[in-house]
Amino acid sequence: METRAFPPGVNTALDFSLFEALYGRRARRFSLGASIPDGPLAFASRHDPMPLSELEQMMVLTAAAGNTGWHYMITRHARYAPHLSNYSAAAGGRTFPSSAGSHTSEVFFTDDDGVYFFATRDAPVRVVREADKPFDLESLLMAHKKRIRKLATGRLYIPAEEPFMEGHNTWCANLPGSTLIIPVGDVAQHLLLMLCFLVQNGYCLYDDVNRQPIDGLERFPRLINTDKPFPLTFIEQYALTELTAELATACFAGMLMLQAMGLGGWMFDGIDRHAVLGASGDPSVPGLGFRYDTDARWSIPNPTGLSGVFEGYCPPHYADMRAAMEAIALRKFGPGGPYNPNTPGPWKESAKIRGSAQVHSEEFKACVALQAQYIYDRFGKFPGTVPSIFCLTYLQAHHLDLEFYDHHFQAGAYLQTHAEHMARWHGNTDKPDD
Repeated sequence: METRAFPPGVNTALDFSLFEALYGRRARRFSLGASIPDGPLAFASRHDPMPLSELEQMMVLTAAAGNTGWHYMITRHARYAPHLSNYSAAAGGRTFPSSAGSHTSEVFFTDDDGVYFFATRDAPVRVVREADKPFDLESLLMAHKKRIRKLATGRLYIPAEEPFMEGHNTWCANLPGSTLIIPVGDVAQHLLLMLCFLVQNGYCLYDDVNRQPIDGLERFPRLINTDKPFPLTFIEQYALTELTAELATACFAGMLMLQAMGLGGWMFDGIDRHAVLGASGDPSVPGLGFRYDTDARWSIPNPTGLSGVFEGYCPPHYADMRAAMEAIALRKFGPGGPYNPNTPGPWKESAKIRGSAQVHSEEFKACVALQAQYIYDRFGKFPGTVPSIFCLTYLQAHHLDLEFYDHHFQAGAYLQTHAEHMARWHGNTDKPDD
């Protein structure tokens, strides 16, 4: 691979063993500029914080949420063969898995300079593997750089104290010099996709919270069997769990890249998600600024989206759940969608394969929307029993202070990539600020 003016650390990362990344992965929290004031691991860094370079940051970001080419779709289901299964919502894949290719999450991040949105969910596919051509890392990184949108100047403010941050993270999380990656998921959209999946397979919902069926479903005997409904809480927990897998594996993919590059950091969930999204209730801690609502029926606030940036598929960002359902259908079957014949793909006859999926009929959309609207009307939000927007797992990347590990740990506390990082990435064989 041609790396042009890249530092030698790039080639080290490209050649790094997956085995070593997996077995050398550790949470390495002590960064340049950090301090532990007391206890058995007390230590104060002699060095100033050192932000990631643009190249380092792009390598980590694309590892965590980069586009990796065409999603291969769900191949077959006997119930509606020979049609292609039509569950997926994205035509492209990313560095982490998503249930049935739903891809209902995006990534935000913050550093010393600002708060950013890294939109790759529906980005045009940039990685198409050709056996006779080398992998072009520079073009990949440049294409992904264009997906970054700056939302605010300065680091995202999260007080280093409880309840905004768990006590064991107050000394190390979101410090100067660090890049904090924040995957955020749209549970509302994910649940709508799951309702589409249920109806496609003849199932429907039952409100097990209020112990009542959903009125009106009897109008759809050709689509669903109302005698065997799924409990609402079961399906909503299912949607939330599937989505959190996206958030966690995005961070894990980025975590493996940290090992290859010799950067410190770790994946964790010790920052209050309401404080991050903007629903802490404290005006001095606006977080990412997501809209949220409160209701006497709910024990916690419910974020629904960031207007014009990342809007949940539910009111108030859509007039009603039928409008949100129409948006789902557009994402699936519209321009660039996974079932649009004009969307390129990995197959020899991509147009034929994509076009073989059944388009959601008006009856189908009405059946899904009826159940979704029932949830919204009955519980005051969608989903009814879990959040509309969710974040939980974060990834922090920073430069390690190796002196801390040399002082407190036995040999082997960090990898050779960490030992050589300054020399191979920054051309510096001395200490960072010597």
